[in-house]
Amino acid sequence: MSGPRYDAVLPPCDAPAALSKIQQRFASKEGRFWNSDLQIVNFERIHEVAFRPWAESTIPRRFCSGRALISDGVWRRLDYSIIEDSGMISASWGVEWCVVGLDRNWANSPRCKMARP
Repeated sequence: MSGPRYDAVLPPCDAPAALSKIQQRFASKEGRFWNSDLQIVNFERIHEVAFRPWAESTIPRRFCSGRALISDGVWRRLDYSIIEDSGMISASWGVEWCVVGLDRNWANSPRCKMARP
């Protein structure tokens, strides 16, 4: 029995499609769950932190970091990963992200550490 076969073909950290997904999901989460109108209005210093930092047979991930300008005027650290086969019905890549100081449900605590490799 063989396992999944990964291609390890993922977009770069600064891919507009990845950053757009983060912007949209951040605004949706803030509005839906926290009754907030905060949005990400800009990105800077986007860079790769690691690519496939674990064993070769694990799901390929590109770990990225940078800064996000939030609509409250504050630049905050953004940590995220682009993950193979984690999009809609595993048909494409997906994104998991965390904005330091706005991880209100502590899913990646402390200070988004769990969003990094």
